[in-house]
Amino acid sequence: MIKTGLAAGFMLISALAPAMSLTPQQVDDGVYALIGPTTGRTSENLALNANFGFIVTGEGVVVIDSGASGSGARVIAQAVRSVTEQPIRWVINTGSQDHRWLGNGYFAERGATIIALQRTVETQRGLAGQHLASLKRVLGEGMAGTRAAYAAEPLSGNRAELKPGGVAIELHWFGDAHFPGDVSVWLPQQQILFSGDLIYVDRMLSVRPESRVASWHQAFNGAMAAFAPKAIVPGHGNVCDVARARRDSGEYLAWLMENIRPAAENWEGLESTLAQYGDASRWEYLKNYDQLHRGNVHRSYVQFENNQTGELPNP
Repeated sequence: MIKTGLAAGFMLISALAPAMSLTPQQVDDGVYALIGPTTGRTSENLALNANFGFIVTGEGVVVIDSGASGSGARVIAQAVRSVTEQPIRWVINTGSQDHRWLGNGYFAERGATIIALQRTVETQRGLAGQHLASLKRVLGEGMAGTRAAYAAEPLSGNRAELKPGGVAIELHWFGDAHFPGDVSVWLPQQQILFSGDLIYVDRMLSVRPESRVASWHQAFNGAMAAFAPKAIVPGHGNVCDVARARRDSGEYLAWLMENIRPAAENWEGLESTLAQYGDASRWEYLKNYDQLHRGNVHRSYVQFENNQTGELPNP
């Protein structure tokens, strides 16, 4: 009976153990990236198919993005613990897509303060039910205990300056991008940019119904004009420099603007536009090209046709 009980207990612990791990990659002193897979969401990767990060301060750890579930947040916490015993005291959300924030509850229950801009929180609230339901279909029991938790005191405006643990951190919204309310995190002392979903490298970015291509393109250019980062931790893909960010994200957004926008504005028709631009060998080097490119063209066309640009007026 004792052996049976021990075996059952071991099986339970194994079932609850994370299905994956994230390896911290040091970007600078005290600054780490967690690079997730570039594949889609699966139960095996706990929907951690994105990048995260953390900053170790003398007073605790700042986590950048909390994962898509309590299980995913636990994986991030374990990665932090592999580097430092400092407690996780702050969690910054760069966006409103599920893997940017649905792990908030796990960290909040352990005393962390959730930090986000008001515009980001508003989008999170609007999408929470939809994202929880869709992730439940993918992760099943991996969503157990996950709840939507938001910043208790959202930050107003398009920019915020913080100093958690004495480390200067800035949040910047340059315009809606992959999702409304997407922000980037700038570390001015280290000159490191955690871009959130403003930047994808190595893999093709995804234009979703919530995305705004014109605003995204404008936001990308705004971020590149505002900063001269020595390193970028993109929302997806490997740590990179400005040249790689421009090549894999900026130039693709510009291509959509230069080709799909005039096609829509000139009423060339969706089928005709897909026939002309649905295959674009220039972008075949990006992972997920086959799965995403035609859909990106389709959604971009519909946005431009309906004048859903999200562009900000020129200053």
